[in-house]
Amino acid sequence: MYQVARKLFFTDCQCADDASKAYEDLFAKLDTNKDGKVDVSELKAGLAAMGIKTGKGAAQKIISSGDQDKDDGLDFNEFSKYLKEHEKKLRLTFKSLDKNNDGRVDFMEIKQSLADLGIDISKEEAQKILHSIDVDGTMTLDWNEWRQHFLFNPATNLQEIVRYWKHSTVLDIGDSLSIPDEFTEEEKTTGMWWKQLSAGAMAGAVSRTGTAPLDRMKVFMQVHSSKSNKISLVGGFKQMVKEGGAASLWRGNGINVLKIAPETAIKFMAYEQFKKLLSSEPGKVKIHERFMAGSLAGASAQTVIYPMEVMKTRLTLRKTGQYSGMFDCAKQILRKEGLKAFYKGYVPNLLGIIPYAGIDLAVYESLKNLWLSRYAKDTANPGILVLLGCGSLSSTCGQLASYPLALIRTRMQAQASLEGSEQMPMNLMVKKILQKEGFFGLYRGILPNFMKVIPAVSISYVVYENMRDRFGIQK
Repeated sequence: MYQVARKLFFTDCQCADDASKAYEDLFAKLDTNKDGKVDVSELKAGLAAMGIKTGKGAAQKIISSGDQDKDDGLDFNEFSKYLKEHEKKLRLTFKSLDKNNDGRVDFMEIKQSLADLGIDISKEEAQKILHSIDVDGTMTLDWNEWRQHFLFNPATNLQEIVRYWKHSTVLDIGDSLSIPDEFTEEEKTTGMWWKQLSAGAMAGAVSRTGTAPLDRMKVFMQVHSSKSNKISLVGGFKQMVKEGGAASLWRGNGINVLKIAPETAIKFMAYEQFKKLLSSEPGKVKIHERFMAGSLAGASAQTVIYPMEVMKTRLTLRKTGQYSGMFDCAKQILRKEGLKAFYKGYVPNLLGIIPYAGIDLAVYESLKNLWLSRYAKDTANPGILVLLGCGSLSSTCGQLASYPLALIRTRMQAQASLEGSEQMPMNLMVKKILQKEGFFGLYRGILPNFMKVIPAVSISYVVYENMRDRFGIQK
């Protein structure tokens, strides 16, 4: 039966009429109860009878994707439209794999294409992938073999690795130094990218608001805690509440949320431009090129919005009545300290991008490759727990590496507003901290910083998922 179906459907159609006829014949075979539509159970049973293997949940996904009138089944028009659209995507993916344009894909082309997506596999693994798709035993794939394997497996597509494994868009832990996520060509052409960025910005806003007390405690300990003035978590919170009430725990949160939108937009636009400038092969970005482009994009965004970072630190540390709001804070800084004050701590902030972004990317890519090589069978979708775990761990490692520079940046931003505080450059400040407090003096405030990672990641993911539903983003 399978060979009949293969001859019927998986041969090159020379014209649109042949394709329509093939679709009609296949639809008739699948529509076993002859009610004019194919539902999930009919699709599952029909494909199994033809010997066509499908991934877990593939039948449901096909019906959901093509079901325009939401009647839990596909009529012939919906069925043929789905197949035509899906075949176009498969053709594009096949062409991107076929590096030498000879109409066939070998294992080296598969290995190279996965490397372009940041996934390094061995020759043996590439040959294993090829062997699982190769029907005629030539150890190369032609278009028919590719179409045959993937037409009814909508979740088994190289670009889905890019789509599923986003973490800087989805997860917000309060810092914005990670490399921007990649978007598939389909997401860019359909405009889905801006919806995802908007959903991510909303998730970041709610996440930062939810963890603002811990963020304020981190900044408070970075600036005020020392060997001679030890501040505990409980003691610090009591001191804040006593000085300004419970609402004071959210000081500085307004501007912290406000800067998400311009920073995300600038970083994304700059990243796309730097990728074009740095990529050795048009349309393909290697992992080191992605790191350089992402770091430069982060530096560009930070340069533009850095005055807001300084204001955020000042507003976070302010005493009751010191500033009436954001604009008053900006006016006072400008009047008392001049324009240069808006870029205090800029150098350590810029230097912090390299270790944070580099380690975050390296750890995340390693965890992603490990999961894909061991557990990815029917889909590239890692599931919520794996995504949250990998994202949290990589971001935490990045923070750990760049934290001393973040502490120096915060102290330089704050020093002019502290009574009796000595104004000093970065190198002297590092020297003074090491002399008086030792190496661990560079990690003051690390505990509340780590404490906010899990709630921040959890909140941002839940909000992101809800915003995806509202924006109609495909899961």
